[in-house]
Order: sequence, then structure tokens, then C-alpha cells
Amino acid sequence: MTTPAQVKTPRRLGDQIFSTSAIVAGSIILAALAAVAIFLIAQSIPAFLTTSEESKGSGDAFWGYVGPLVFGTIWAAALALLVALPFAIGIALFISHFAPRRIAASLGYIIDLLAAVPSVVYGLWGITVLAPAVQPFYSWLVDNVGWFPLFAGPVSGSGRTILTVAIVLGVMILPIITALSREVFLQTPRLHEEAALALGATRWEMIKMAVLPFGRPGLISATMLGLGRALGETMAVAMVLSPSAIISFALLQSQNPNTIAANIALSFGESNGLGLNVLIATGLILFIITLIVNSIARLIINRRKAFSGAN
Repeated sequence: MTTPAQVKTPRRLGDQIFSTSAIVAGSIILAALAAVAIFLIAQSIPAFLTTSEESKGSGDAFWGYVGPLVFGTIWAAALALLVALPFAIGIALFISHFAPRRIAASLGYIIDLLAAVPSVVYGLWGITVLAPAVQPFYSWLVDNVGWFPLFAGPVSGSGRTILTVAIVLGVMILPIITALSREVFLQTPRLHEEAALALGATRWEMIKMAVLPFGRPGLISATMLGLGRALGETMAVAMVLSPSAIISFALLQSQNPNTIAANIALSFGESNGLGLNVLIATGLILFIITLIVNSIARLIINRRKAFSGAN
């Protein structure tokens, strides 16, 4: 006699097609990622083996050349995240828990539209509007707070500094973090919010006790997506920044560290031979940095998932 556990339900054709399509799509993504990694590694080997006399014709070894670029990439992305994250969380909370429904819908639509603006438009805005507008403020900072190393002079006369780039990148990643955070906050169980309010919590206390803990893994994911956009941004940085091969934490000076992506965009057309291998090797470094950032984010999310209330 056949037991119920031995009875196999026949799979429908639609289920089989969907399952196969999902497996093929996932495999293609993994294969593409592996192909990119293999290409970058293969093309980067000559750059890693080069001598100081051969590297970019500057007398510096490869690691001396890429070091300031790595610093500039991480520094610019960190500043952009520092600019964008507080505004993104505030806007997401306003849309999801404070604004009237009509205003929330309109504001959410505007935020989504910002994500579709091309980066070259942000670059043009940064170089023609933002940089001249903030230059007097930079001069004021140097005159009054110049004793602090981050605001040390001499101030840039054009306003094209790493801080201006950070503001532009912050505006660029703001809609990404805001849109994802808004959707996460809206998924907070209604019973959690009502329970906090029933216990006498204020609106802000309810958000602090119920909404933010529940949405923390999603907020981390949104932040890492925004950080990844800032790490790999090319045109806006290349258009706004006046780069130099330096490592400096000063925010308002005319000499600023460059980023890997912007350096590749500015130097690729004139490079050939070993110089091209050096640029590809810097791309490999950026690829590794992005993987490390996303791996750390995944580790944090997995550790916090059990305490988020999402389960």
C-alpha cells in the first residue's frame, strides 16, 4: 500500500519552466562575475610584476601609484555616505510615518525620479552651480575653523574640492538609500507599532523601539548599495574634482586625492601597453574593495537578522 509520503505530486509545465529559468539566470550571473574576475586578474598580472622604472613612467611602483587612488575612492565614498545617510533616513521616515498620504506619494515619486538622473547631469550641476555657490562658505570655514585639520587652508578658489564631490555623490546616492529604506520601514508590522503606542510611547519612541530595529537589516542593505554606487561613480567625480596623486584628509584645498574610477576614465584614452595593464589592475582593486564592502554588509545583516523582529 502506498503511503501519503510516497505520493509525488506531478510538477506543472509552468513550474518547471520557471524553475529552469531561475537556475539559468542565476548561473549566468555567476558565470559573468567569474569571467570579469578572470579577465581583471589576467590583465593585471603584468602590472603587479612591473618594476618602479616601468610603472606609469613616474618612478613609482604599482602599489605606490594605486595607494592614493584607493585612499581617494574610500574617502570620497565615506564622505558621501556621511552626507546622504542622515537625510535619507529622515526622508524615509517622514514619507512612511509622518507625511499625509498624498504628500508622501508625491515625495516618493520625486525621490524615485532622482535615481534616474544621469551622473553626467549631476557632474554638470556640481561644476557649474554647486562649486561656485559653496566656495564663499569654504573660505569662511578656512578663515574661522582653519585650525582644524579637515578645514585647513589654503582654500580652493574654484570650490572644486573633495567635499564638493562628496556632496554631489551624496545627492546621487540619496534616492537609492531613501527609496529602499522607505519600503523597509513600511513593512514594519502594524501590531508592533500599535503595541508601542498603547504602552504610552510617543511617535518618536515608537519609531525607535519598533520601526528602526525591524528595518535595521534592510537599512544596512540600502546603505551598502548607496556606498557601492559612490565607490564606482566615474563621470561626476571626473568632472568636478581637480585631482592629484596625494593622500590628504583636507576637504577644502585645491589639491585633492583622485578616485580609481575617475582616474581610469581620465587616463584610459591615452594609455597603452603596460599603462593599460596598470589601469586594469586598479579596476581589479576597486572590484575587490566592492566585494569586501558587500561581504561585510552581508555579515552584519546575518548577525542582526535574529534581533530585527523580521522573523
